[in-house]
Amino acid sequence: MIKINDEVVVIAGDDRNKTGKVTKVLRKENRVIVEGINVVKKHVKPDASGANGGIIEVERPINISNVKKVEAKKAAAKKEVKAEEKTTKKSTTKKEKKD
Repeated sequence: MIKINDEVVVIAGDDRNKTGKVTKVLRKENRVIVEGINVVKKHVKPDASGANGGIIEVERPINISNVKKVEAKKAAAKKEVKAEEKTTKKSTTKKEKKD
């Protein structure tokens, strides 16, 4: 069960493998709003009260099935493993020259 302030990772969509903090849960719609994920630009028209218009960035909800809860210990370990994988991949992909 995903709650507010949980650390989650996106498992599907444009923002796959990105992590963020849940800011809002929309239970009836099966959606969550995650900090820094699914950010879209919204064009806002100035209103009569004097507020400025322009283009603002808004976080939109994503389906709750597209996120997975990440535990703090696992998140730190996952980052370390990814760093190790990158270094080993670079060293093993070099081709040897044949004489």
